[in-house]
Amino acid sequence: MNNSEPVLMMLFGATGDLAKRKLYPAFFRLFRQQVLNNHFAVIGTARRPWSDDHFREVIADAIADQNPTEPEQSAFLQHFYYQSHDVGDASHYQTLAKLADKLDQQYQLAGNRMYYLAMAPRFFGQIVTQLKAAKIIDTAGFNRVVLEKPFGTDYESANKLSQELTQVFPEKDIFRIDHYLGKEMIQNILTLRATNSLLESQWSNQYIDNVQITFAEALGVEQRGGYYDQTGALKDMVQNHILQVLSLLAMELPTKMSEAAIRTGKVAALKAVRIYNAAEVAENFVRGQYTAGSLNNAQFAGYREEPAVDPQSRTETFVAGKFQIDNERWQGVPFYVRTGKRLTEKGTRINIVFKNLTANAAIATQNILTIYIQPTEGFSLSLNGKALDNQSTTTPIRLSYRHDSQMMANTPEAYERLLHDIITGDATNFTHWDEVAQSWRIVDTIRQAWDQDDQPLPTYAAGTMGPKAAFDLVAKNGNQWIWQPDTWFVERGLLNR
Repeated sequence: MNNSEPVLMMLFGATGDLAKRKLYPAFFRLFRQQVLNNHFAVIGTARRPWSDDHFREVIADAIADQNPTEPEQSAFLQHFYYQSHDVGDASHYQTLAKLADKLDQQYQLAGNRMYYLAMAPRFFGQIVTQLKAAKIIDTAGFNRVVLEKPFGTDYESANKLSQELTQVFPEKDIFRIDHYLGKEMIQNILTLRATNSLLESQWSNQYIDNVQITFAEALGVEQRGGYYDQTGALKDMVQNHILQVLSLLAMELPTKMSEAAIRTGKVAALKAVRIYNAAEVAENFVRGQYTAGSLNNAQFAGYREEPAVDPQSRTETFVAGKFQIDNERWQGVPFYVRTGKRLTEKGTRINIVFKNLTANAAIATQNILTIYIQPTEGFSLSLNGKALDNQSTTTPIRLSYRHDSQMMANTPEAYERLLHDIITGDATNFTHWDEVAQSWRIVDTIRQAWDQDDQPLPTYAAGTMGPKAAFDLVAKNGNQWIWQPDTWFVERGLLNR
């Protein structure tokens, strides 16, 4: 990772948690690698009346765990400037324009500008409109805007926001961040398929029985209760992260691994996902909300007891569902997905479950390819071998590889990768509007069906892997969830399901 481009980065929301936890450390790692060298500058903006010096102190604190040397830190921090800013005040953009032009000359930035909107989406349209009115984006270099999720709250709001943005920036210069797409093993999915004929030759309904995608979170809503209670697991996780992973697993492999070809493949896969009516939603999707529970002697409050959550809330903290893909490759293969808060264990993994090729009851295990995304990264493949001294039974054999801790420490973090891609103009690992639009079309019908359903919300005890209905969902097709970390705790009397 050594491509270097001169760039001026304007960070709206520079005093926020995302900037401190993710962006400033990522900028520093890129600086260390000389992706950001002498020819870059950052203007941080927010409402707080900070000085440049205070801003730099905050950034120094944010990068402290990377143990910068004194000269290294000093050289890095001198590229950062702060402007107190009201996004609705046109005069502030004039001041911003003057500072941008000054820094462009000072650091020889060739008019290349990146606008990172680390703010609530309701401000996106207003900010880009003001950037255009102040002629900040009228430079000879590139002008790219970066957006955090959520991108809309349904198709209608997302489409309105997209129209506001494309009046200012062409689609090719709009980078919608889904940080999961920056993770090593997510980026490895297409490589795994494209470079291993052993797997790609089996990558269809002829050989695959079902696909399982799990995004599990051990934490509850913490201090985000107010936001989460207006969002829920379906919009927070399924609409973006899960459907992005599904599209990478299900897409047709392009003949050339270009940004445009990969995007076309992902969009085609999403368009093949069946959009359910209300009856089909009831058949194929379940939701749940966590109640008080205990795991490994730790006690957890229920969702409705969390700070800033409505005591009568019907917001789902868990979703499990079965997507069906109506094309020749995947017809008949269920894509099971699940995600939730306050589950047994934090982890993101994919299980590809292959069909048994024999009805022999002595074969006890299915062939399963597991892709570990977090907290560990790697693969495992379970195969059947002959049991020792027994010709008629088999024993499972696991071929497994996990990245070790030293390798993981030297692997680029997701935001580091994605920021580098923005600077170099590579949009492969970002969500195009066509993907966002189709994801909302898929999810909106589920949300609408649930909003019309006044039945009691299924619940699950904190520390378990979701409501019983989620297990029944896969069982009715003769399947089961492959990853069941709660079993270990139940067997030791540390969890009651």
